[in-house]
Amino acid sequence: MGAAQSGVSKVKIFAIGSGFFALMLIWTFYNAYMPLILGDFIESRGIRGMIMGLDNLFAVLLIPIIGTWSDRINTRLGNRLPFLVVGMPIAAVFFILIPYGAMVSLWVLLVVDIIFLLAMTIYRAPVISLMPDHTPPAYRSTANGIINFMGGVGAIVALFGLSTLYGIDRTYPFLLAGLLLFFAFILLYFIVDRNPPYADTTANDMEEVQAQGSLKGMFTKILKPDFRGEFYILLAIFIYFIGYAAVEALFTVYAVEHLGMADDAAGFTLGFFSLSFVLFAIPAGMIGTRIGKAPAMSIGLLALPVVFFLIPLLPAIDGLIFGLDHLTLLPVVLLIGGIFWAFINVQAYPLVADLGGTNKIGFFTGLYYLFSMGSSIIAPGILGLMMDIFGSPALFYGSALTFLVGFYFLKKGSRIIWHHSSG
Repeated sequence: MGAAQSGVSKVKIFAIGSGFFALMLIWTFYNAYMPLILGDFIESRGIRGMIMGLDNLFAVLLIPIIGTWSDRINTRLGNRLPFLVVGMPIAAVFFILIPYGAMVSLWVLLVVDIIFLLAMTIYRAPVISLMPDHTPPAYRSTANGIINFMGGVGAIVALFGLSTLYGIDRTYPFLLAGLLLFFAFILLYFIVDRNPPYADTTANDMEEVQAQGSLKGMFTKILKPDFRGEFYILLAIFIYFIGYAAVEALFTVYAVEHLGMADDAAGFTLGFFSLSFVLFAIPAGMIGTRIGKAPAMSIGLLALPVVFFLIPLLPAIDGLIFGLDHLTLLPVVLLIGGIFWAFINVQAYPLVADLGGTNKIGFFTGLYYLFSMGSSIIAPGILGLMMDIFGSPALFYGSALTFLVGFYFLKKGSRIIWHHSSG
């Protein structure tokens, strides 16, 4: 994608990608190891999952409002950067403090955790909105592939690199990740446009903007018959993210407590899922540009459940495939799963962003994160409780089901939108 052809500055896309790199580095490591840190205080996987879910409540409540606010605000720093200036440095500091909070007590840990998550919430929607702000619609899927590639590199660094540091000293990876987040903030501050070419900052009386006065108003708008197709697509994202968020948050618990892995080895193994996601992120973006975002997502939504169904069966086929045991086969299966997750995740945000046009990007960015992160409130608790009741393999069986249901609603929503556009 040449800069002259697309009107996109590669330097600016790289700077935006660095923000996504730091975002994914932090979240991937947090989701992999926070449940294990909580395990020092709490035995139940369901309760640990509920705490992980409640952590996302601030995000669900505030991200849609902040996304729309960043559409409307107009300062000398533009409309997105003020949120980055506040959120990113605070998030960096309090992420560094998490392991020290755990050394004191559960309650200190939770207070540090909540402040960290609140700071992440302040800047998350604005930093993601920077991509469509700087990219014409026709190239968003490819640009998102590049940015997801960098985010995937962040996930790889978290699970391969930071996991190794975690095995040496629990505080080291938190310190390094916090510093990288602050460095990403510096890049964004000095490189991205204050008034990007594809952003339509609005302070007028547009109906969608006025609907942002409350979550109730937002739901009232999206539930109207004219938005039924968009709602079903967002519902599909909500449902399949239940499965993804649960696996992301509880895989290390499954690996440590069911398979008997060491903490750092569990995170390292999960890294193979992220590795294949990174390797396939850009090709998946190109495939989405060629065949369409929804068809590309459908491939992943049908294939990834097969992978998840297979994972609990691996111990039963020990030695039957080239004499390999299940701990050796698990990274291979996760590599395959990451490819299909790329089909889904690279397309999802550009698909939602395209629903709104240039002057509603923040609105639909907020809705995207409302539905996807809304899943994170309930997913670890529900699947963690299923693990408590039915055993650890229930994590993957339950997750697989959510992707199949998500496929159904994606097809239903896409059909309605196609019908309206052709009619």
